[in-house]
Amino acid sequence: MFDFVPVLFSNYVILCIAAFIAGLVDAVVGGGGLVLVPALFSVFPNLAPATLLGTNKVAGVMGTSAAAINFARKVRIHWAAAAPAALAAFALSFSGAYLVTHVPTELMRKALPFVLLAVAIYTLKKKDFGQTHAPLLSGGKETLFAILIGAGVGFYDGLFGPGTGSFLVFLFVRVFGYDFLRASAVSKVVNIATNLAALVWFSYSGHVLWQLGLLMAVFNIAGSLVGTKLAIKHGSGFVRRLFLFVVSALILKTTYDAFLK
Repeated sequence: MFDFVPVLFSNYVILCIAAFIAGLVDAVVGGGGLVLVPALFSVFPNLAPATLLGTNKVAGVMGTSAAAINFARKVRIHWAAAAPAALAAFALSFSGAYLVTHVPTELMRKALPFVLLAVAIYTLKKKDFGQTHAPLLSGGKETLFAILIGAGVGFYDGLFGPGTGSFLVFLFVRVFGYDFLRASAVSKVVNIATNLAALVWFSYSGHVLWQLGLLMAVFNIAGSLVGTKLAIKHGSGFVRRLFLFVVSALILKTTYDAFLK
């Protein structure tokens, strides 16, 4: 009986450390789920997956919000793109979450590693990709593309999810002409919307461990603050390198999940 207490304490320590690292990584380029979600599944192998994912979203929403606020203090966020993209992402992520219970996602699971590989190759080949901030869109065209990207990524996040933050960063660099630092800042606003929509759904269906989620949120926020400070201090070059590292990790993880698991 008494052995249970140190085991439980050590599990919480593991999750708090994972939440901190996830917050740091996610604040810069997305992909925090690569760290925290496997940690949750490892510590609580017998809990329902939906409950673990819902609990993860508590930390994710708060950590991403902290990152967005910290970015906004130092980096100009393009709200003309961020706001419509976030609204579209929030709305469509519900549709994706609903559809996932009605359609098979196996094809998407197998295609994802190749999509991520194409993103990595494109970023590697274009040495100046995302190094300079030169916005390409304005006015109605900017709003339209923001809605399309927000809707598409939001739907994907609700339906499937892995790599959402990294896809947002890539698209804001490629389509909008932002540098990696500003693309990361804008992607945080959109990511708040997708995470919040998922959290509303999980909470409504009773799949959230609030006490654990709030505990992890404290450390996720701390990691987010460290991550945004590193990104702002070291600039787009640092963000680009971490982006490539996270995308590479995503390629390995999604390849294993799709073909080897």
